[in-house]
Amino acid sequence: MLGPRYHRTGVSVAATLLALTACTRAPRRYVERPSSSPVVARAIPRLGYTLQAGAFAKVENAARFAQALQAQGLEAAYYSSEDGLFRVRFGDFATKEKARARGEALKAAGVIEAFWVVAPDGSAPGAYGRPRVHPEDERGLRVGLVDAARGYLGVPYLFGGTTEKGFDCSGLTGAVYRLNGLKLPRSSQAQFDAGRPVDLDGARAGDLLFFATNGGGRVSHVALYLGDGAFIHAPRPGQGIRQDRLSDRYYSRAFVGARSYL
Repeated sequence: MLGPRYHRTGVSVAATLLALTACTRAPRRYVERPSSSPVVARAIPRLGYTLQAGAFAKVENAARFAQALQAQGLEAAYYSSEDGLFRVRFGDFATKEKARARGEALKAAGVIEAFWVVAPDGSAPGAYGRPRVHPEDERGLRVGLVDAARGYLGVPYLFGGTTEKGFDCSGLTGAVYRLNGLKLPRSSQAQFDAGRPVDLDGARAGDLLFFATNGGGRVSHVALYLGDGAFIHAPRPGQGIRQDRLSDRYYSRAFVGARSYL
């Protein structure tokens, strides 16, 4: 189905590759602190048409494929479908024709052997696996964000998110939003700046929590909020994507603020 360098093997857990910002851990109030960058809340864009390709039994192969697509200048996110295989969605095109033209160019270059055009609502007619249709209502979006984040629990985290073995904190949140049709900025600081400030008491599942894990007040880490003080994040190299709580002294001291995008 794909080029000769991408083969099916083994079974693993879902992961994503969309990261550029480092998330390091160095111990450090539970009340929002001012950021070094001004907060200018604005609506984050929705994805247009995207492309889907790949059917991998092993997550590492899906990640290598995503890397190859990133080398082509395309943002990519891979996920586990209900048939147990890992599939990749990538790109952001204004029209179906532009998406199809890029897919044909990648096919001619030997990067992919087959592809499907995915509509802005997430549907992909003719594609294998159950379609990941993007919810339109806020409640549905929040459920979709949490479900997508839970799908990555246990995936390895590698500093910078530049290899097939994992991705960093903003890569995780970016991929979770992307799989729900929303396009976040890449870095944790940019994600913080793009969101609408919300009090922690008013934060809801699917919002993002930000931390200053390098000391000072500058954002250096981001997590997806589950509600009731719990969140999912990529903590640091050597650890998998996991769930933690704001009641943990380290995270309560490093907490900078919460942001909503819905």
